[in-house]
Formats: sequence, structure tokens, C-alpha cells
Amino acid sequence: MLKPLRLLLAGLLFIAAGANAADAAGSATAPAWEEGKNYFPIDPPQPTASGGRIEVLEVFSYACSHCAHFQPYAEQIKAALPDYARFDYMPAIFNAQWEPYARAYYTAQSLGVLDKMHQALFDALHRDHKPLRTIEDLAGFYAEHGVDRAKFLATAGSFEVESKLQRAMAMVKNYGVDGTPSVIVNGRYRVTTQAAGGYPQLIELVGYLVKKEHEAPKAGKAAAKKK
Repeated sequence: MLKPLRLLLAGLLFIAAGANAADAAGSATAPAWEEGKNYFPIDPPQPTASGGRIEVLEVFSYACSHCAHFQPYAEQIKAALPDYARFDYMPAIFNAQWEPYARAYYTAQSLGVLDKMHQALFDALHRDHKPLRTIEDLAGFYAEHGVDRAKFLATAGSFEVESKLQRAMAMVKNYGVDGTPSVIVNGRYRVTTQAAGGYPQLIELVGYLVKKEHEAPKAGKAAAKKK
């Protein structure tokens, strides 16, 4: 009687171990991303400015605390991109208070100090709580970091910066972005942290969409050959 009982217990333990292994394997499997639920198609797709590479664009604002919290994850996305993709930023202007920060972004870009000042401005606003609200305030802040104040203000009011601001406002609207941070993949897909399920999931989802866009032309050629 004991032998059949031992066999039964061994069988139950084997089944339980198999179930646990399956659960572990399932948890390591990438989630099944759903269009319209986890990411959203942009209709019509918008042109990119990345040449032949896949464009990954974060729509953000220095005024946005969520964007400040997201910045380390944006750096992770940037570092993880393959050679055929490129990461960039686009400032959003949802109200008059956000306009000086977008202007400062393009001014810093034009002056070649964007990489140096990007995190610094986030820190000044959201860590140090400095009262930087106008373009004059921001000019003073950039001057503290070695940027000529007069040159900063002249560039901030230049035709080049004005043109970039106008384009950004039009593109953000065309992308259908209504909150920051949002990530746009190749002008075709819009991703948000909430829809992805969190910051780590958003990083994974962006990687999935970049690969999807990279493989799309190959899939199209293969389908054409079958016809």
C-alpha cells in the first residue's frame, strides 16, 4: 500500500514542479503588445528627421515633473537602440508657461550646449526648485553654466528657433500627443507610460516597435515576391 502512495506523491510533486517551471518561463516571456491598447498608430504617419534610421522621439517639457522622472529611462532607451535607430527630443508647448522651456531647448541645441545643459535644467527645476519661469530667467541660468547671456537671448529670438518651435507645435498635434512624456516611434506609433504599463515596460515596448519598423520593409518585399 505504501509503494502506490509514494508513487502518487512523487507524481504530484512532478506536476507541481512542472507548473512552477511553466510559470517562471511565462513570466520571462515578453508580453503580447496590442495595437490600440499598449501603443497607438499615428494616422497618417508623420515624416521623420532621422535620415535612413528609425526615429525614436520623446515629446517632453522641462516643466513636466513626469518627464524629469522619466529622464533616466530615456537615457536607457537611447543607450539600448541599435545602430539603425536614433533618439531625439521634441519639446511640447501645451500652455504659455511651457513656451520658454521649449525655446530654451532649441536655443541650447543651436548653441551646441544641449547635451551639457539638458539634465542640468531638469535638476534646477525639479530638484533644486529654482524659479526659472521666463526666457530671461533661463538666460541667466545658462550664463551660470558658461553660456553668453546676450548670445543666448539673441539666439532664442532668432528665425531658426522660431521655425523649430512652430514645427514642433504642428508635429506634436499631428502625433496626437496630449500628455508628456510620450514616445513616438518612426512617426508611426505613439507610446505612453500608462499604456505600456510602467517605465521598464515602455523601454521594452519601444524596442519592440523599433524592431518592428526595421523589419517592415523586409516583410513587405517578401509578401510582394509571393504574389
